[in-house]
Amino acid sequence: MELEFYHYAIAIVGGFVAAIMNTLAGYGSIITLTIMMDLLGLPANMANGTNRVNILANGVAGSLGYYKNGKLSIEEGKEILVTVCVGAIVGIMLAVNVSNEQFREIFKYLVVVLLISIVVNPKKWIRETSEVTDLPWWKMILIYFPIGVYGGFIQMGMGIVFLMAAVLVSKYTIIKANALKLVLIVIYTFISIFIFHFNGLIDWKIGAVLSIGTALGGYLTANYSSKIKNANLYAYRFLVVVVLIVVIRTFLNT
Repeated sequence: MELEFYHYAIAIVGGFVAAIMNTLAGYGSIITLTIMMDLLGLPANMANGTNRVNILANGVAGSLGYYKNGKLSIEEGKEILVTVCVGAIVGIMLAVNVSNEQFREIFKYLVVVLLISIVVNPKKWIRETSEVTDLPWWKMILIYFPIGVYGGFIQMGMGIVFLMAAVLVSKYTIIKANALKLVLIVIYTFISIFIFHFNGLIDWKIGAVLSIGTALGGYLTANYSSKIKNANLYAYRFLVVVVLIVVIRTFLNT
């Protein structure tokens, strides 16, 4: 469709808000996917592919913001990155061939578990220093590989699931877990774009417009949250609000 001025404005603002959510918590894709499907009229599979373009922009900009302020250590989390990315490649291959309704059904119940895990023990979420634990290889695969598959398949909500594993199991602070999350999303999203493009499932014009907002929102959010006092506490509160809204929205729509 031919984009009007208001389409550009809504896409950029929506992308900016989605980037704030993705950088501090997750589920920002609910905004960008809604814009693409309900406002711009893209089919679901095309919106899923196009969404990866602005996710890449958000990830790159947010990662730079965290790295600039010393909150990102790729070396420390390289095993997690590799495991999730391998799972993501499997998920991407599924995404171009399979309906995502079954994965949405799984997430509906998973998000309730996430909310309980976040609220029950808040002290683990607001720790000020990382106490990163090296996991046995089998536990690494058992926890992080399925997260990668889900992220590669549908992306929406992956950030929240990853944060639960990185903070509660691997013992990152929530800010450093967010930084690592953005890096791994950049890696597997870069791969996914080639696959979705090859299958004709990316609208580059719409993806580019959304990317303006997501890149700006990702960088500003990462840069600001890296500097403020009690950033982990604020990020935790934001995460609780996002997940609570997701739970309510998910079950009201069933």
